[in-house]
Amino acid sequence: MTISAKRLQEINDIPDESIDTSDIPELDDNFWEKAKLVEPITKKAISLRVDSDVLEWFKNQGKGYQSLINSVLRSYVEHQIKKK
Repeated sequence: MTISAKRLQEINDIPDESIDTSDIPELDDNFWEKAKLVEPITKKAISLRVDSDVLEWFKNQGKGYQSLINSVLRSYVEHQIKKK
């Protein structure tokens, strides 16, 4: 999802007291007792050789092509793990 700079500025300009948070429940002690820390998966910069036509296809998908390559690889890995 993308958001325009104009819309982002409009959102940032809304005063905190104007934001309706009445439908958001308060976090009680029970929540924090069960809460678990979720560490993000870190990425590593690597050098990888791929066929030039494959790289061009991914680049032609636009901005974020490297993340797309990562998603494709992750999907393959998860599939292989499920097979075992």
